Amino acid sequence: MRWATLATIGLWLVSVQAARAEDHAWVEMTANGQQARVETTDTRCPSLDLDGKIEPMRLRAGPDGAFPVTLCQLDIPAGARRVSLGLQALPLLHGAPQRILIFGDTGCRLKGAAIQDCNDPKAWPFPRVVRRALERKPDLVIHVGDYYYRETPCPEGHAGCAGSPYGDAWPTWKAEFFDPAQPLLDAAPWVFVRGNHESCTRGGKGWFRQLDAAAKPLACPAMSAPFHVALGDLNLYVLDSADAEDRATPADAVAAVSAQFDAIKPELARAPGWILTHRPIWALTPVARVGPLGPFEIPLNATQQAAVRDKDLANVQMIVSGHVHHFAAYDFLGRRPSQLVAGTGGDVGQEADTPTIRENEVQIDNLPAQRITFERFGYLLLDRAGDDWVGAFWDLKDRVVAACRLHQRRLNCVPAETAR
Repeated sequence: MRWATLATIGLWLVSVQAARAEDHAWVEMTANGQQARVETTDTRCPSLDLDGKIEPMRLRAGPDGAFPVTLCQLDIPAGARRVSLGLQALPLLHGAPQRILIFGDTGCRLKGAAIQDCNDPKAWPFPRVVRRALERKPDLVIHVGDYYYRETPCPEGHAGCAGSPYGDAWPTWKAEFFDPAQPLLDAAPWVFVRGNHESCTRGGKGWFRQLDAAAKPLACPAMSAPFHVALGDLNLYVLDSADAEDRATPADAVAAVSAQFDAIKPELARAPGWILTHRPIWALTPVARVGPLGPFEIPLNATQQAAVRDKDLANVQMIVSGHVHHFAAYDFLGRRPSQLVAGTGGDVGQEADTPTIRENEVQIDNLPAQRITFERFGYLLLDRAGDDWVGAFWDLKDRVVAACRLHQRRLNCVPAETAR
C-alpha cells in the first residue's frame, strides 16, 4: 500500500513538473469525444489528473528537426468532471454547448510579395480577436481552417514583420496560432477544420501532427478523415475540403469530396446537424472592384457543388465555412442548407471586398439566396434558443455588426441597426 501511494504521488509530481515546462495544452473534439493534447519541450509525456485519478498521456509525435517538441494526447472519458495538467485545469464541455464561437482564416500572410505586418496588432488582429472573443465566454470554439500563412521570409528591412518565423515548423505554428490562441484554448474545447493552407504543399505536416482529429498523425499526401461530433442534440460533421478546387471540377477531387459525404451519410440520416468544411459549398468571392456597383464576384466551390449534386442533404441545417476573408450568410429559403462564411479571424481580406454591409438576392448553383456580407475582422457568436440558434457578429471594437438567427435550415442575418 505504501509503495502504491508513493507511485501515485510520483506520477502527480511528474504531471505538475510537466505543467510548468510544457508550451501549450488544449482540448479538441474528435470522433471519440473530447481529447486533451499537450505540446511540451520535455521529452516525456506528462500525466493528467482525471477526477482524482492520475492517467499518463500517450505520445502522439516525438521531436524532430522542424518540430523540436513532444506532442502528447489522451482521450477524456465521457462523464469526466475535471481534468487538470498539474495545477492547470483544462476546459471541458459538459453536455450540449449553449454558446458557440465561430471564426477562421486567422494567420498572418507572408508569401512572396504579399506581406502582412505580423508585428502590428492593427495589421494582424488575431490576438485582438481572441481577447475580444474570450470576454464572451464561449463553451465551444469552431475554427473553420487556415491557421498557417507565413510561408516565405519577411523581406529584409521590413520592420512590420521583422523576426517572424516562416515555413511549416513549430516556431511558425507557435507564432501563428498557439501563442495568440492560448487564452481561448485555455477557456473552451475546440473543433478544428483543415483549410487549404494546411494542404500537403503548405502546412500539411503541422496540421496532421498537431490538430488533425485522427488517432495518429498522417503522412502526406493525405486527407483528413470525416468525423462526427455528437453534442447532445447538436451534431457537427467535419469534412476536409483543403484540396477541393474552387473553380474547376477535376474528377479525382470531386470523387474525394463525394466519398467524404458518403462516409457521413449513415449518421447524418439519424442525426441532423451542421457540416463544417473550410471551403464554402455555395458562396461568392469578390475578385474586382466595379465602381459604385460594388465588387464583381464569382461563385464557389465548383468541386463541392459537383460532389453534392446527387447527395441527400435534407438533414443538414447549415454549412459552416471560411476561406473567403469576410462574413457572409446565405439563406436559400429552405431549399438547401444555409451557408455561413466566417473567414474573419485575422488574415488580410480580398482587395476587391468592402466593409460596407451589402444585402441582396444572389443566384448560386441554380438557386436564389438572400445574402448579407461585409469584410471586417471579428467573430460570430451563437447562443442556443430552444431549437434555434441566435447570435451576432462582433467586430474588433466590440460592436454588433449583424444579428443572426438559425431556424431549421433558414439562417437570417440582418444589420445591427435593423435588429435593435
